[in-house]
Amino acid sequence: MWFGLCSEFWFEDEKQIYLLGLKFYATRAWPYFGPDVTPFIQIPGALQGLLVGLPFFIAPVPEAPYVLLNLLSFASLCLLAWYTTRRLPEIPSWIVWAWLLTAPWTLGLSTHVLNPSYVLTGGMLFFVGFLELFPPTNRQLIKARLASFMMGCALCWVMQLHMSWVALVPFVLVAFYLRARSEGRKVWRVALWFMSGALVTGSLLVPTYLRYGTGDTSQVVLFNLDNLRHYPNIIEGILGRFLSFARFELPRFIGGNTQQRLAFVREHLWLAPFVLFLTAVGIMQPIALVALWFKRWHEHKDWPAIKYLTLATVLLLYTLFLFSFRKPHSHTFYVLLPLAMIYSFYCWSPYL
Repeated sequence: MWFGLCSEFWFEDEKQIYLLGLKFYATRAWPYFGPDVTPFIQIPGALQGLLVGLPFFIAPVPEAPYVLLNLLSFASLCLLAWYTTRRLPEIPSWIVWAWLLTAPWTLGLSTHVLNPSYVLTGGMLFFVGFLELFPPTNRQLIKARLASFMMGCALCWVMQLHMSWVALVPFVLVAFYLRARSEGRKVWRVALWFMSGALVTGSLLVPTYLRYGTGDTSQVVLFNLDNLRHYPNIIEGILGRFLSFARFELPRFIGGNTQQRLAFVREHLWLAPFVLFLTAVGIMQPIALVALWFKRWHEHKDWPAIKYLTLATVLLLYTLFLFSFRKPHSHTFYVLLPLAMIYSFYCWSPYL
């Protein structure tokens, strides 16, 4: 929370998200819509306004929304840390916990009030549930009905915060398809739990749909060939940005461009050795993660399922961004961070 309170606040996106909750608290008017997608289109649903606004009713101080956000972020990171140590018990627990709680993308983005920061909680719930519901990766660490409930709850959670929820739909379809093939008609029980979870968070969408209909978010889906020019760039393209969730991506968090980063180092010269070292580590990590994908033998039998699931996720992103007006920046698919982290832990586990 301290780190989040010291982070940038006055950018346009931060102000908009904070004001959604402040407006709800000050006027008591139901927040029918959430973050802006474009200057004329907002995401339907009350969740974002409630997440920022409700803490003011408990403690009417400016920092109140940060407390709830950091409790959510911390709890979700603890969930992934616990789950990872159960799947990969050979990795020392302190490494898993320390890395997840201090990685640049989790510490730098999930600690201050911004809509992708809240997406982290939904992403953690969704992918822990998915890995337990998806037959090739199921370890029976969580019961199927609870895993399904988590996925449904997380899908409608993310749906009201960020347009990246569409990337979760294929995971739902594949998980239930393979589950139906293995269980037959019994899959309806699991599906019922999924719908129950979706109803918990999805109920906040109902007032918006009753008053304003389905909204205009479908207008942002368009065929965008311009994104193709980003695809050949391995470092700053989709593959590099996906793997950056699990690496020391230091430059992004010390400045928006090269000039700002150099100014940061000049202002804090004592940090220069650390910046150079961690930048070099951050370059080597994704290269290693790509090379280790070709490793055939692994201590865990579900390694092929994990690595091909990761490949399918990257290919899915390449496909989805052909129909997005947004450029493939990392924060636009931040919801997939848990999967990148799990894949990286599988890669590092023989060496840790």
